[in-house]
Amino acid sequence: MTRILVIVPFALDAAGLANRQAQSAHVPLPEGWALTYRPVACGPTSFMSPHDWGLMDLAIFEAGSNAQAEGFDAVCIDTMSDGGMAALRSVLDIPVIGAGKASMLYALTLGARFSVLAQWDPALPRYRKVIREYGFEGQCASVRSLNQPPDFANLLTGKEDAVFPKMREVAMRCIDEDGADVICLGSTTMHQAAEYLAAELPVPVVNPGPLSYKLIETFLALGLTHGRAAYPAPVEPRLDMLHRMMRAGARAETGAAG
Repeated sequence: MTRILVIVPFALDAAGLANRQAQSAHVPLPEGWALTYRPVACGPTSFMSPHDWGLMDLAIFEAGSNAQAEGFDAVCIDTMSDGGMAALRSVLDIPVIGAGKASMLYALTLGARFSVLAQWDPALPRYRKVIREYGFEGQCASVRSLNQPPDFANLLTGKEDAVFPKMREVAMRCIDEDGADVICLGSTTMHQAAEYLAAELPVPVVNPGPLSYKLIETFLALGLTHGRAAYPAPVEPRLDMLHRMMRAGARAETGAAG
């Protein structure tokens, strides 16, 4: 059996986690594959500011840092921010894929310029930060938002009739006004709209979460993983300290003693 750990960047309950798990229905996976969706122990309630990004990096790092020892074959990070990806690659030899960089690079195999369709305005600085850090300014036509506050647990459930047409409208502005020839969904929380947009738009639509699963399939088939020259291992790992910090944070969040 091939076991893939999918790290969800929020401390969700079972219902919220199920909405994330529904992404796996968008693509066929090889027989014998098992995707385990794991929420972080604790962290910010959103990630719209540098404060949030720092906490999210730490939470995702902790959630996946023992993945190799637990017997997982690869790790997918279920957020376009790629939070914790570099740190996880530093301590793991198995492949670690973040949905953000992967989806933008893949978009450039489908067209010359892509746009990111964001969910709401406060998220825009995060996308611009990632695009700048990855050096995609010249290939990114635009980052536009439909300014719909996200629901990280329920996602777009129950809002399809109102939100999907708005997403199409903003995406068409990316295409007609900005020159995008590929649209990247700006969040794995938007996966429910992927099939609608693919049918309604005249350009390819990249659905980041399911894409990351198929890229992991390719990496494993080719025997590829990240290199130590780019992601050196720590001289003195402090993972026990990291786990204690996150357990203490989770207890504080739930009001537990100790």
